[in-house]
Amino acid sequence: MAGYRVHEYDVLVVGAGGAGLRAAIAAAQEGARTAIVCKTLLGKAHTVMAEGGVAAALATVDSEDNWRVHFRDTMRGGKLINDWRMAMIHAQEAPDRVLELEEWGAVFDRTADGRILQRPFGGHRYARLAHVGDRTGLELVRTLQQKALSLGIDVFMETSIVRILKDSQRVAGALGFRRDTGELLVFRAKAVVLATGGIGKCYKVTSNSWEYTGDGQALAFWAGAELMDMEFVQFHPTGMVWPPSVRGVLVTEAVRGEGGVLLNSRGERFMFHYIPDYYRAETAETPQEADRWYHDKRNNRRPPELLPRDVVARAINAEIKAGRGSPHGGVYLDIASRRSPKEIKHLLPSMYEQFAKLADVDITKEPMEVGPTMHYMMGGIRVDPETAATSVPGLYAAGEVACGLHGANRLGGNSLSDLLVFGRRAGIYAARYANSLPQAPTFSGDEVETAANELIEPLHRADGENPFALQAELQETMQNLVGIVRTGDELKEALHKIQELKDRTKRVAAVGDVIYNPGWHMAISLGPLLVVAEAIALSALERRESRGAHTRDDYPKEDPHQASFNLVVSADLQGRPQLRKEPRPEMPQELKKILEEV
Repeated sequence: MAGYRVHEYDVLVVGAGGAGLRAAIAAAQEGARTAIVCKTLLGKAHTVMAEGGVAAALATVDSEDNWRVHFRDTMRGGKLINDWRMAMIHAQEAPDRVLELEEWGAVFDRTADGRILQRPFGGHRYARLAHVGDRTGLELVRTLQQKALSLGIDVFMETSIVRILKDSQRVAGALGFRRDTGELLVFRAKAVVLATGGIGKCYKVTSNSWEYTGDGQALAFWAGAELMDMEFVQFHPTGMVWPPSVRGVLVTEAVRGEGGVLLNSRGERFMFHYIPDYYRAETAETPQEADRWYHDKRNNRRPPELLPRDVVARAINAEIKAGRGSPHGGVYLDIASRRSPKEIKHLLPSMYEQFAKLADVDITKEPMEVGPTMHYMMGGIRVDPETAATSVPGLYAAGEVACGLHGANRLGGNSLSDLLVFGRRAGIYAARYANSLPQAPTFSGDEVETAANELIEPLHRADGENPFALQAELQETMQNLVGIVRTGDELKEALHKIQELKDRTKRVAAVGDVIYNPGWHMAISLGPLLVVAEAIALSALERRESRGAHTRDDYPKEDPHQASFNLVVSADLQGRPQLRKEPRPEMPQELKKILEEV
């Protein structure tokens, strides 16, 4: 096509984090011509920020562990609203995916007898997280990148995808642009795998990096796919609140997994006051019991600091609101009194180095000030649990951009095994779909022209709305009205504000040209940010209960009836979001028995 650089592939993978890399490897191994498009440089994906470990029932530390216990923990952590088939596949296949990484060169920490070492994490019954110190995500990405490049997979770095192109109802490719030069790129592809991650940059305080603007969710929505469980936004309990240079930066759960404790301004281990009845039988109920667990993890109940993230985040929020918080609006996380400096530097090297350099905080000598930070999106693109296929033929999704596995709340460590298990499945089935087509689908040149014109429209406005100001207003709206605790009135106010921002975005202007223009890039990102923000607020308003990461102050209890459905968002004929309740499939009796096991 004149004026565009055109590339042809069987499978196009959008995103180069763990899910995208694993999908590309699987597609290439199936014989598909495969390419990866990533928004930033290769190796800088958000997966590297997953520090604590990858959850898999290897049973190298606790011999009692197995897929059944992992399945039960995942379902219970997700408040039983998870896709049970995804949870079962994940628990069964995660060990093989970790051992596969080891075969490809991943270097895990080791037990004394040479097996993969595993650490405890919140919501997991046993020590289940295989890890590389607190740099597990980095090692995972390094290993997958080397494997992908060895297979000759093409990589387009610093390239954003802005539209999925279609041939009638099926995928035919994608339109994108190079962020450094503004050059438009057209990808002809029989199948597209979305692995773009999360939506954190629609919130003010987040552990997410700049790339997380909901691109994949919006691309799927605009292409006709469905979003589901969008009300379930995870606020990680421990993001730094002070100093300002590291506000929102994640303090990995591994700090608590290695013995760190949460204290309020009175010096109290307050988590003992917030143990739900659901977990009381297996959780330490006194500091003395918790200390015994610290010294002998196999034979004692776990400390309350390792309850699921939604429980810990709400407890911290409650302490702060009750006036028992730290001077800068958080609580204290203390590892210094629990481990020696030598142990901390060995077990948590990234945490030690990061805060020493960026915040002048020595975690071997003083506690950290922490509080909830928007961290992970349980909701996302609705996919088939077996194939990772969306409702649009030829479109697949895996990793954080997809939904189903985690239900109402993700357990720590499940994100890395999720992207390995379902990234592989997405790549396999995308390649098989592509290989089954006798010829490549085609798309209209008019479709490309229309999308390209929309893309560059902000650059043609001499005057208009400032894209950064609009994003800041959206972040304030989401942080204050659709945050960790919600009410119906505030959600209605948020939806009104989001609609106003959508109208104003039609007048957004970007100064300059297409070369390295962050204002233009933000103007483009506003569309996806507003799609996901509206879907979150709509779903949160409809779910009139508190479940997992979704907390309604006006509906503070779980409603058993509402566990029977998921909320699905799709586009109507005018492209506006519409909401419906989707009954959850009945769980087989043999899996129900697993959930009842002690």
